[in-house]
Amino acid sequence: MKRTKKPVFFIVFALILFLACTSILGIYGENGDFKVTYIKGINDIRWGIDIKGGVEAVFAPANGIDASDSEMESVKAILDLRLVSQNVTDYEIYPDYTNDRITVRFPWKSDEKNYNPDEAIKELAATAELSFRMGTDQSGELILTGKNVKRAYTSYIQTDQTGTHEHVVNLEFDKEGAENFADATLTAAQNSSQISIWMDNELISAPSVSKQIPDGECYISGGGSGGFSAAEAAKLANTINAGALPFGLTVESYGTISPSLGSYALEAMGIAAIIALAFIFAFMTIMYRLPGFIAFIALIGQMSIAIMAVSGYFPVFPSFTMTIPGIAGLILSIGMGVDANIITAERIKDELWTGKTLDGCITNGTKGSFAAIFDGNVTVIIVAVILILVFGPANVLSAIFGVSTTGLIYAFGYTLLVGVIANFIMGVGASRLMLKSISRFKIFKNKRLYGGKKS
Repeated sequence: MKRTKKPVFFIVFALILFLACTSILGIYGENGDFKVTYIKGINDIRWGIDIKGGVEAVFAPANGIDASDSEMESVKAILDLRLVSQNVTDYEIYPDYTNDRITVRFPWKSDEKNYNPDEAIKELAATAELSFRMGTDQSGELILTGKNVKRAYTSYIQTDQTGTHEHVVNLEFDKEGAENFADATLTAAQNSSQISIWMDNELISAPSVSKQIPDGECYISGGGSGGFSAAEAAKLANTINAGALPFGLTVESYGTISPSLGSYALEAMGIAAIIALAFIFAFMTIMYRLPGFIAFIALIGQMSIAIMAVSGYFPVFPSFTMTIPGIAGLILSIGMGVDANIITAERIKDELWTGKTLDGCITNGTKGSFAAIFDGNVTVIIVAVILILVFGPANVLSAIFGVSTTGLIYAFGYTLLVGVIANFIMGVGASRLMLKSISRFKIFKNKRLYGGKKS
């Protein structure tokens, strides 16, 4: 067995403990009277309608437009995309083609305090018509529109020599948009003019142009004092990516939805999770002794990574809507994590009863169990990826399965994929490192601690 140094156990254990604490509690600070979030915790998860409740709104075409069935389908598709693009996976959309009405239900945001449905639906119903115009007036020459934008994403740039940074929205244009933008920026640079950027009737930015921009890429800054906040930049990028509705929408009625599982459902699930973990700890420790104890530590690490990928702990993964199917995906992945460690512990136990050395038994047991664990997990990963690609906002496999954006199935696939990947990291990687490390201590060399005969 390749010798794993003794301190490895304590390093890995400390890392898992850090991830568990920060993923659950988060790290927050204060800037004057404002709360600052450095690392998001479990309280930043956006819970589904069944758990926390949400908003119901009925939309109708503005100005009495008689919408066709295809236009209503387009509205539904865009609303689908807007919700899933913002990681809102627990929602319902019901179009009424006869009366030109569309009903939408979606959960509250994780940081919602006032629970004002009017504010919650504004972003969803926005027509989001992005336009670039010559000069600073909306009547200026039209250069390109949102349909010429291939994608929008957020980043931040340094604005001065002091190291001050500003959040911006980066845009990439298609071929037509890149050509038009190159011509327009050349004209603006020659005439010391500006190009204004509008979202519907609102001026977003009107930067001066000092040179031609030929590569079809630019960014939108907030302008004014402070520019965009991170949330404002993300909201604008999501709205641009979601596209413009074929016509404006008016809100005919709206209201709040009470959580169908009851106001104490979240607390009940938390208590149930603690009880379940206690039973798993007792079972693993009694049945498999030291490997079972280490497997439980690895399971805590696996759960921590899964929570981090849902809560928005990592900046590249925004807060995800935790739905009942999403919870089911996590539970299934946790079961696979327990199963992986049981397979390894059983293989080690079998090796110990052949009379081999402890080091040799751990080496053979971990190697012999890997193939079975790998095959089972890879199969589930393939299924989860297919669910995400078919039912997620990307619609990568729409040519084979048809275009479909179904948030509940997407949520199940996402949490299942995250959980299985976390199982590889913790249940396969970290647990084996800890086991090989702790077995080097004299006090832990007794074979009975691993399920074998007394040394």
